[in-house]
Amino acid sequence: MADRLIVKGAREHNLRGVDLDLPRDSLIVFTGLSGSGKSSLAFDTIFAEGQRRYVESLSAYARQFLGQMDKPDVDFIEGLSPAVSIDQKSTNRNPRSTVGTITEVYDYLRLLYARAGTPHCPICGERIARQTPQQIVDQVLVLPEGTRFLVLAPVVRTRKGEFADLFDKLNAQGYSRVRVDGVVHPLADPPKLKKQEKHDIEVVVDRLTVKAAAKQRLTDSVETALNLADGIVVLEFPDDHDEHGHPREQRFSEKLACPNGHPLAVDDLEPRSFSFNSPYGACPECVGLGIRKEVDPDLVVPDPDRTLAEGAVAPWSAGHTAEYFTRMMAGLGEELGFDVDTPWRQLPAKARKAILEGSDHQVHVRYRNRYGRTRSYYADFEGVLAFLQRKMEQTESEQMKERYEGFMRDVPCPVCEGTRLKPEILAVTLAAGERGAKSIAEVCELSISDCSDFLNALTLGAREQAIAGQVLKEIQSRLGFLLDVGLEYLSLSRAAATLSGGEAQRIRLATQIGSGLVGVLYVLDEPSIGLHQRDNRRLIETLTRLRALGNTLIVVEHDEDTIAHADWIVDIGPGAGEHGGQIVHSGTYRELLRNQNSITGAYLSGRESIATPTRRRPVDRKRQLTVVGAREHNLRGIDVSFPLGVLTSVTGVSGSGKSTLVNDILAAVLANRLNSARQVPGRHTRVTGLDHLDKLVRVDQSPIGRTPRSNPATYTGVFDKIRTLFAATTEAKVRGYQPGRFSFNVKGGRCEACTGDGTIKIEMNFLPDVYVPCEVCQGARYNRETLEVHYKGKTISEVLDMSIEEAAEFFEPISGIHRYLRTLVDVGLGYVRLGQPAPTLSGGEAQRVKLASELQKRSTGRTIYILDEPTTGLHFDDIRKLLNVINGLVDKGNTVIVIEHNLDVIKTSDWIVDMGPEGGAEGGTVVAEGTPEDVAAVPESYTGKFLAEVVGAGRAPARAPRRRRKVSA
Repeated sequence: MADRLIVKGAREHNLRGVDLDLPRDSLIVFTGLSGSGKSSLAFDTIFAEGQRRYVESLSAYARQFLGQMDKPDVDFIEGLSPAVSIDQKSTNRNPRSTVGTITEVYDYLRLLYARAGTPHCPICGERIARQTPQQIVDQVLVLPEGTRFLVLAPVVRTRKGEFADLFDKLNAQGYSRVRVDGVVHPLADPPKLKKQEKHDIEVVVDRLTVKAAAKQRLTDSVETALNLADGIVVLEFPDDHDEHGHPREQRFSEKLACPNGHPLAVDDLEPRSFSFNSPYGACPECVGLGIRKEVDPDLVVPDPDRTLAEGAVAPWSAGHTAEYFTRMMAGLGEELGFDVDTPWRQLPAKARKAILEGSDHQVHVRYRNRYGRTRSYYADFEGVLAFLQRKMEQTESEQMKERYEGFMRDVPCPVCEGTRLKPEILAVTLAAGERGAKSIAEVCELSISDCSDFLNALTLGAREQAIAGQVLKEIQSRLGFLLDVGLEYLSLSRAAATLSGGEAQRIRLATQIGSGLVGVLYVLDEPSIGLHQRDNRRLIETLTRLRALGNTLIVVEHDEDTIAHADWIVDIGPGAGEHGGQIVHSGTYRELLRNQNSITGAYLSGRESIATPTRRRPVDRKRQLTVVGAREHNLRGIDVSFPLGVLTSVTGVSGSGKSTLVNDILAAVLANRLNSARQVPGRHTRVTGLDHLDKLVRVDQSPIGRTPRSNPATYTGVFDKIRTLFAATTEAKVRGYQPGRFSFNVKGGRCEACTGDGTIKIEMNFLPDVYVPCEVCQGARYNRETLEVHYKGKTISEVLDMSIEEAAEFFEPISGIHRYLRTLVDVGLGYVRLGQPAPTLSGGEAQRVKLASELQKRSTGRTIYILDEPTTGLHFDDIRKLLNVINGLVDKGNTVIVIEHNLDVIKTSDWIVDMGPEGGAEGGTVVAEGTPEDVAAVPESYTGKFLAEVVGAGRAPARAPRRRRKVSA
């Protein structure tokens, strides 16, 4: 049946022989609890088989160059198309990749500027152009008749040398005069030039007067000069002088040349000339990166209240050299009149400048030797900035480089100012009427919406329009798709490495739509992640458009709007892990709402819900963190306060500045102060209120491990305690086994046949590699002797094979182990196996393993937790469990700050900081702050509009009588 996609007997991971019948050319949503088997069915079964079949259809020669998927554990799949996966894990970290390059818009822009751009001189700004000999002659003949001029061929331009051989050669060719450094000499008696001085030499090709009869002679002379001087000719008018009294000159060129004679380093404009990844276009200073490392004085002196003796200058405050540098600064102090026991803030400006930048003359340094005698010497005082820059360039140690980079910040390249391109390339512009003329770098700096408007307004001549018409159509098409997926706030120059997982996925989605493929199976992983509710509608329209082209879309998603707009919904469950892997529902949205066995249906229909709190925690105005003068990226020098001891949600549309404020500034400052980290915070004035906290815990979206050797037991550290417990058994003591014996990562206790993997990889050349259980250990990972040690009747391998819930019960008497496992159960991971390989965990599971790893640490009541979209990959029911854990932390006096779009989390928060109003350049301010009810009442807040629908129903929760006052700098 060509109109159906049929799956029979899918058993990958926890799937229990799933049979599925899906409509093709439809938008299909896979939903269910985290860990229920959605990704196993969508990615590891359907996509993997579609990709594998396509690759197998190619020749054996082609297959060896392509990564092949393993054959999934499924009986058969029918009606399968070539498959394309769009997930969130493959974000490009190459510093040379930008939004423009990965969407290919920049490739078309390079073509547009190369063919239709107007080049200018980067020095004087005059328009430059190439001219044919006939065009040059025509320009000369329009001068008044009788005008006298010399035709000169510039053969040497500002070069050192004597050039005697050149004079002899020109004389032999029949030329009689040459102009050297502005003075005409006969070639029969040329001047003696100094070898070490720079000279200008022009051959006098002809002396002419403007008249119609001289046209042929003028043409011949111009062509001769162009051939002699590599495409350049200069005319000198002896009867017409400039303001300095020198004869006026006019320069012409067959190549791109400045009319004022400024030297240019560009010949023909080609698309490669506009590439910062090519030596033809890249800025020579930063080789196309646009940035360089530069020492930041704020990082060198992180605490201005410290004295020099206490280590105010951080690079000179640690290690065995600290005393030496303190003596050097004391010597400088004698010269400039300051003391090393003076706080940095109170030092005179001259002293601070000398310490940072160095002293012009030597300082007198005194010290006591080991015999107590005073000794002295004179030494140069280099200055800490130059010291760090020099050490950075000299060291070959990666560890030391990392240390020195901790005092440096990425700053725009001083030559290209961050644009990555040569000055000559930046002087090529396109004009758009009232919007003015812009270079390719300026266009890429615009937001995508402004970029689209600028290109629509281009004023091109008939010739340029004929050349650029098709190119502009391709550019606008791709920009339109980026706008459709809610990325209008991004710029084409935005580095790919700075994109969130959701942004990167939506860019790939827009690129796929731009490809215009038909009959393809697209498998997407939560495309709504990182997207505000306001932008959800456009994303759904984009998915619908992709389907309308004649494609099948399988979307793994928890978003209510996306589920409601799907043609077909597959709910997988009923539980997670061992309790999941079955089809609970396969049908329409209306049928799902009526399905009594579906947890998803229960939440969507309102039978189950996450309740809005009836009372919110009071906010103490005396206990708060305040970021003053935040101005990194698009933040506009804002002051933002975060109350302590409550749950705060930072909200706002994509690109409004949430991550910059919380991750780049606040979290970095907290990590440096509380966790002794060496991070470079985003630009800000100061952060106050740090004294109320003693520990920072961050949980972000990065994976917990990329190898099968990493698992929940190893990541959380509980495996160390389990190995110690096994080593303490009587049998282990008799045999002399240490905890290391029970590790599958080192020799001794592991099975050496499979080196502790439990499986053997068999390479099949042109077929996918096959993994089979190790014949020696039968997949147990350990050797026979190690497996003879038991704890309560279980081997170490059997313990790793337990579910976390089962293991928590098994180790209940051992409080040190039980606490770890109980925390994993509390965050909803009881179904996961203790030794489950990290790569098989879903994104939501991996993030909760990290959260549990931090939660099990003893809380002091003064800990701040920063969570970046913790609901990623979570079902409604998983979110309820997560909120229980988060509220438990806050109830103990801790502070939790979450960056979040999920309304269930936002409505249960005690405080909201809503950023906006838009993304990119139109964002970077605080639109609203306060309780959810306060924010819901702010008409300018997009978050407030959606929040009003969920907190407005029923009685508004009670809240503390204290009102939040405006924070001043």
